[in-house]
Amino acid sequence: MSLENRESLVIKGAKVWYNDAFQRLDVRVEGGVLTQVAQEIIPFVGDAVVDGEGRYLLPGLVDMHVHLREPGYGYKETIATGTKASARGGFTTVCPMPNLNPTPDTLENLRTQLDIIERDAVIDVLPYATITLARKGDECVDYAALAPYVAGFSDDGAGVQSAEVMEEAMKAIAPTGKLLAAHCEVESLLNGGYIHDGEWAQSRGHRGICSESEWAEVERDIEIAERTGCRLHVCHISTKESVELIRAAKARGVKVTCETAPHYLVLCDEDMREEGRFKMNPPLRGREDMEALRRGIADGTIDVIATDHAPHSLEEKNRGLEKSAMGVVGIETSLAAIYTFMVCGGVINLEHLVRLMSLNARRLLGIGGGIKLGEPLDATLVDFRSEYTVDPTQFLSMGKSTPFAGMRMRGEVELTIAQGKVAYEK
Repeated sequence: MSLENRESLVIKGAKVWYNDAFQRLDVRVEGGVLTQVAQEIIPFVGDAVVDGEGRYLLPGLVDMHVHLREPGYGYKETIATGTKASARGGFTTVCPMPNLNPTPDTLENLRTQLDIIERDAVIDVLPYATITLARKGDECVDYAALAPYVAGFSDDGAGVQSAEVMEEAMKAIAPTGKLLAAHCEVESLLNGGYIHDGEWAQSRGHRGICSESEWAEVERDIEIAERTGCRLHVCHISTKESVELIRAAKARGVKVTCETAPHYLVLCDEDMREEGRFKMNPPLRGREDMEALRRGIADGTIDVIATDHAPHSLEEKNRGLEKSAMGVVGIETSLAAIYTFMVCGGVINLEHLVRLMSLNARRLLGIGGGIKLGEPLDATLVDFRSEYTVDPTQFLSMGKSTPFAGMRMRGEVELTIAQGKVAYEK
């Protein structure tokens, strides 16, 4: 039974995230709006009834860091395929990064992207604009003009190398109230590296990326944010030093938040193989880094889990570690990976997963949604009992390159409703 275009449906017996806790409830949705929440709802004639017994109804997940590749690189992913894959992963809002063509550094260029989103997206898509023109790190964009239309500002894929330009940007972004989402990377420290500069790389003759290339710029950007009052959000942290710097900055009252990705929490460089699906930027770090990130997740230093979903063509990812493109996909495996290895692994509980993958991002972005009476339902129904083997050939995403291929995970999305509309149905 397809639920698409059904005027009313009742989800019965699920454990529903309602009033900041899980409760076993029935919910009724009419015309996309959550109209009734009760211990027991007797379905009307004509209601579509969804069996929620043993399942969880979570507020729709939010991914603050994805790459949907359109406009400009539709051979890797499109807004249509990327948002369908996102809905399958339980996401109802995603924020695509601006390494596109044209680059969203002016209202005219941003409109190109927004028009495709309006036409093709099956969930909410809130893009980032750039920090600098063409992401070259030299000249600031018109933040005030772009701010009403974007999640924030980022040159993701490259760090802003000039401290002076970064300070100018933060001073100008601060009054808008938007986030500056910083890809922290000191290019002069890369030395041609492409995986983590650890024992694994050294023993196999690979050129490494040192941890300082990340944390040195995290340290610099925190200092600038402290002076300017800008809301700094540090993208995809991967090192133990970054965790410590952000933890200390938060204790001082700096407006800094951060994210990490599932692959940095589940894997380290010891798990690497000589395959392009293990190559991303930043790279998988050492075991001590992974453990520090897990502690940062548990104690609240890390605010958000984002996927950094970065699809490439098979050809671009099948060139081995040295020559493959940087980036892996993750939008369809993120929830199961965090549940399997973080919740079942005893690092966090399910309530904390909801905060890390939905509520905290909503707060940082200033967006509503979720499971609220009288509002369009924005939720995903998940069966955490369901166990499966990750098979990239079954992904809805055009990208198939994942370090999780072949791993056993628990947690399968059965239904995603975005702003009252069915976006994915198993």
